[in-house]
This record gives sequence, structure tokens and C-alpha cells, in this order.
Amino acid sequence: MKIVVVGCGKVGYALTEQLTEEGHEITLIDTKEERIQSVLSQLDVQAVCGNGTSYVVQRDAGVEDADLLIAVTNQDEINLLSCLIAKKAGNCHTIARVRDPEYYREIGFIKEELGLAMAINPEKTAAAEISDLIRIPSAMEIDKFARGKVNLIKFKIPEKSILNNMVLSEYSNTIGKNTLVCIVKRNSEIIIPDGNFVLSSGDIISIIIPPEYMSSFFQKIGIKMRPIKNVMIAGGSTIAYYLASSLIQSKIKVKIIESDRKKCDILSEMLPEAMIIYGDAADKTLLLEEGIKRTDAFVSLTNMDEENILLSLYANKISDAKLITKINKIDFGEVISDIPVGSIICPKFITAEHIIQYVRSLKNSFGSNVEALYRLMDNKVEALEFSVKKDSKVTNVPFSNLNIRSGIIVCCINRQGKIITPSGKDMILKGDTVIIVTTELGLNDIKDILED
Repeated sequence: MKIVVVGCGKVGYALTEQLTEEGHEITLIDTKEERIQSVLSQLDVQAVCGNGTSYVVQRDAGVEDADLLIAVTNQDEINLLSCLIAKKAGNCHTIARVRDPEYYREIGFIKEELGLAMAINPEKTAAAEISDLIRIPSAMEIDKFARGKVNLIKFKIPEKSILNNMVLSEYSNTIGKNTLVCIVKRNSEIIIPDGNFVLSSGDIISIIIPPEYMSSFFQKIGIKMRPIKNVMIAGGSTIAYYLASSLIQSKIKVKIIESDRKKCDILSEMLPEAMIIYGDAADKTLLLEEGIKRTDAFVSLTNMDEENILLSLYANKISDAKLITKINKIDFGEVISDIPVGSIICPKFITAEHIIQYVRSLKNSFGSNVEALYRLMDNKVEALEFSVKKDSKVTNVPFSNLNIRSGIIVCCINRQGKIITPSGKDMILKGDTVIIVTTELGLNDIKDILED
């Protein structure tokens, strides 16, 4: 597909990199020549220096022949106007990054009036993921499928767990048939396990499970589900606002530490039920005075990755709090994945996931749509949910008779609200949604799971 990306900041670069890897023809638009040259030196893309709201600039970028324009600058107004011009100039699909809470409250009206295919709010989406992690504190990562009817949960197997030394062929009889082990990370190795695989304490695994079974599951494997009643947030960012709003609705006490006085005043007005502390979150004395040792969860959301990492390491050293750390720099994800900073949230990758999900569905909108897409395990694994729209060579055939490619596991079938953990006798039917976990990145259609 021919795609124009307006804005090559952190989000724009991450998105361009992933779309290029998937074989799309990308043209970048940005006002800063040095940014463009930096991207051109690293990625095989084209670029135009100029303002994305200019018809002439968009025309030079090929918008008249483009399939999609994605506007992800740091200014909502530029993104929305860029999409409006693209719609008029090229009648292509458009996606806008919209961050301002005021705009997002009216996003339905804005999408309809501007003809947007999608509006993505990285901060709101990231806050929702953090909120889920706080509500399920035993999990390191949570991804939702089938409209919330089933979750993919990542966690570490504790030393004395019943899962230690368990052969997966015995898993369903011992743990239950409502859950399935989909991914195992052992040291630096990523494994899609089969029935002969033996689990071990220290393994980081991802399981598919309906939400109603999670409490009993964690209890059975020896992980206590301690409810979180209070949360300390370092940094008064937009993510912090969205997160605090969500937590307050769930009756969780929130404390935000922010060093910018104006931000503190704004947050105090917008979040009257939260405690807003004016001060430096990197001040150890302040953190101790505000009760970091007693907090149930600590979330690092400052604008500096290095500060977030150090804050989480400090919190890990002096408390038993659930830790969540926001990072933006691409290289940091792999570097810190093995140190105790808790769950890692990267807003630009969340944004890229949602947009790539739409791009794949746009690319193949007849056989099956990509309903959900998540990048897992340092972006080495994808979990996808396909909506099966018509019969094909994967439908009406028992799984035992399908020649499924290695590195792919069919985790779950959602059939009219009924969640099925598939066995060899089960089959995919037209109208199902099917959840796939794979180390083979870039699947566009459900039929891609089969060997050629």
C-alpha cells in the first residue's frame, strides 16, 4: 500500500519503521529537514520537507495516489487539518493522532465530520493498559481479545508454583481446560510450546484465559491476588490524567507528584478527588514523606525514560509495590526487560499496534479482518484476532487435519460469545473470531497460518 505519514517524531518513526518492514511504500512529511535526513539514513522511505497541512506538500508526497494518510505530529490541530486536506485531495483513508482530552470527548463528532477512518489517542490507550495492570496486579502484561471476553496474560512462574516442572500435555487436566499456555520466554529464547514442553520456575509465560477464571487460576498456581487500593504516580502527564480518572472511578486512591506548578494547578481542578503533590519525584526524601514504602502500586510517567527507570528501581528496592514504567526510546525495551522495573509501557508502540491493525484489515478486507493486534515479548511475537468473514481452506476442517505453520498456535475461538479452547477435533467456522499467537510476524489473513 502507498501510505503518507505526517510527522516523524517518536511515534512517526516507530510507525514508519514497522510499516516499512511489512512492505508498504512510505512517504514522510515533516517540517524539520534534520529529522527527515535522520530517518532517510536509517529507513528505505521517501520524504518531503514541509507542513502536512499544505495541499502542495501533500500533493508532492503523492497523496492523490495514496491509499492512506496517517497524521501523528505532536499537534492535534495539524493532524486533523492534514487528514481533512488529504480526504479532499486524494479521497484516501485517514488516521489522526488526537491527544487533547477536550478534543477526545467529542471524537465521535470529529471523526464523522472529517471522515476519519480512525482517531488514536496514545495517552488514553496507554492509561487504559496501565489501569488493567493495576486491577490485575499479578500480571506483567494484559492484552484483551473478543471484546474483553478473553485475555492474554503475561506473568513469571514463581519458584514453588505447581507449574514448575509441569509437562504441557498435563496442563489442562491439572489447571483446567479454560486456559492455554501460548508463549514461553526462557532467558532470551522465545518459544511457542507444544505438548512435550516442560515449564520451569522463572519462565515468563503468556496464557489465554477468560477474565472470570483469572482469580482461581492465580490462586491455583500459587500467586496471591492482592487488590491495589492506592497508587502513586510520578509525573503529571496526560497519561497520568487519564489513568487517575480511571482509577478514581474504581475507588482507588491516587497521588500524583509533579514538579510543574501550572500542571499541578490544572490537575487539581480536573482531578479534585486525587492528591496532587507539587515537588520533584526524583527527590528521595519527598517520596519517603509521601509514603512510597506503603503504596500498593508505583507508576513512573515522567517525560524522561532514564528517570522513570531509576524511580522504578528505587521503588523496587524499598517497597513491595506493583511497578509500571513508561519508556519511549526504542532501544531501552530490550535493555531493561530483565531488570526489576515491573511492567513496561511504551505509548508509541501501542499507537503503532492499533494503526498496523487497521492497515492489515484495509489490505485484506474480504476473507478475514484483523480485529486486534499486539506486539509481545520485545516485539518478537504477535498476537492477532481475525474475524472470519467467509469460508476458505482453513474453515470446516478439524485442526488435526490442518497443516499449520511452525511458530503459530491457535489459542482461542470466539463463536457467538462462546469461548472455545481448541482441540484437534475443533474447527474454524465462518463468523468466528480466532486468536492466533505467532513468531511469524506480518500475518494479514487467517489463511496465512497454513503452510503453502
